[in-house]
Amino acid sequence: MLSRRGLLAGSALTLLAGCSSAQPAPGPPPVPAPTRPSAPRDPVTVQRMHSAARGTDVDLVLITPEGVPASGLPVCLALHGRGARARTFLDLGVPAALTQAVREGVPPFAVAALDGDHYWVDVGEDDDPQRMLTDEVPGWLAARDLRPASAVFGISMGGFGALRFARAHPDLKAVATASAALFVSWPDARSRKVFSDEANWRAEEPLLHTGELRPDALGVWCGESDPFLGADRKLVKAVSPAVSRFSPGAHKDEYWRGILPDVLKFVGQRLS
Repeated sequence: MLSRRGLLAGSALTLLAGCSSAQPAPGPPPVPAPTRPSAPRDPVTVQRMHSAARGTDVDLVLITPEGVPASGLPVCLALHGRGARARTFLDLGVPAALTQAVREGVPPFAVAALDGDHYWVDVGEDDDPQRMLTDEVPGWLAARDLRPASAVFGISMGGFGALRFARAHPDLKAVATASAALFVSWPDARSRKVFSDEANWRAEEPLLHTGELRPDALGVWCGESDPFLGADRKLVKAVSPAVSRFSPGAHKDEYWRGILPDVLKFVGQRLS
């Protein structure tokens, strides 16, 4: 016969065994579901994106007017000059200039700057910035609850790229260039050591395809001491853009900072 003490001990062991069998051994913590990008909450966001078209990672710099919800805003692409990068538009003061433009009545929009190279075109090096802009950037913007790009602004080399993008996208509402790096001849272009050959340059050079540009959507700015002044004047003569401004200034940051308010106003009024 079991003693009272043994009976109690056995009952306790049975109870403990039952509790332990009801609780499985702890496993690895659950893997959180990947978070989907959302509309930017800050006036400036910088994210590293992989571009298959370019075969490398690039910065995506999104700039929105301060105090304005980013969700659903129209977008203007911003293409930098040679030797610069997407973050250059931060150094030029685009965030403050964009916010000020909206405070002065310009309809709000977002600026999306990307990293590019070799005049923003394919020169046969498995690096195609135009394909990135056309095939990849729309998805990056949509994932952040922004509308597809309907405008483009380019500085120097970026001006060449902006005009090339405009040729492929005639429905753009605004195309703005500042000190666009254009070439009036193959020897001039060849000296840059960028294009693979003359045929490559001829296929991409905006001055050889001015009939594909819409005058009513185009704005051209250039300093009167800029080395590309002659080429930009040739562009204006061939296209008769909606806006063309030649004013004192050189191929320098100071000039581009000075014209930013006019450029942003030009873009914003056409995106409304």
